[in-house]
Amino acid sequence: MNACPPEFIALAETLADAARPVVKKYFRTPVAVDDKADASPVTIADREVEAVLRAILTAEAPGHGILGEEHGSQHCDAEWVWVIDPIDGTAAFITGKPSFGTLIALAHHGKPVLGIIDQAFTDERWLGAAGRPTTLNGQTAKVRPCPDLAHAYAFTTAPELFCAQTRPGWDRIAQRVKRVRYGCDCYAYALAASGFVDLVVEAGLKPYDYSALVPVVEGAGGIMTDWSGNPLTIHSDGRVCAAGDRRVHAEALRVLAG
Repeated sequence: MNACPPEFIALAETLADAARPVVKKYFRTPVAVDDKADASPVTIADREVEAVLRAILTAEAPGHGILGEEHGSQHCDAEWVWVIDPIDGTAAFITGKPSFGTLIALAHHGKPVLGIIDQAFTDERWLGAAGRPTTLNGQTAKVRPCPDLAHAYAFTTAPELFCAQTRPGWDRIAQRVKRVRYGCDCYAYALAASGFVDLVVEAGLKPYDYSALVPVVEGAGGIMTDWSGNPLTIHSDGRVCAAGDRRVHAEALRVLAG
């Protein structure tokens, strides 16, 4: 696809606008926290944001599919599928740390072509879409050059989120980069798109965790693939490698492969 249809970009912004008041209503308040089957936390904010967004999509894009973290999937074999993570970084959200974000993506035949990272509390919105540069609050966002891993600042959410098969790859990356930082969830990718982070490596992600991030990173001049260098789709295995500079990305893939 050469360009994402402008009416879908406008709809994505409408969704992000609708999520903000719900996020702000609950952030840094004593919300109850439940544990899902996989032991990950969820709050009323997660569920309410997604319900609001799904209601809008049902009314405005009835022929599209929806894949959401909290309320399941519908028509995911459709040409266009919206992928929603109402609050990516729920652990950050419930501990009062503003590194979470609402993630809204649109996939065309499974490939993410539109993505929003919206941080309601700090009033920041990154928007990436096929055929146009990524923006932060309407201003062009751009990755920064970095020659190699030895000069790179790298992020992952937490080392314990890697499994026995993927942890060695991350450990090799951590040993080679200039500096490692933890705990940013989707915000790390936003910072990469704005030229403050050079590399983000994660594994075990779901489509709603990474789909919105791909257009944001790539529209800012970066690259984001799976660990084998393949383009990410909503069917990928959840191992992701995002970099602002293709030289760093290529080196990181070699290191991850062992």
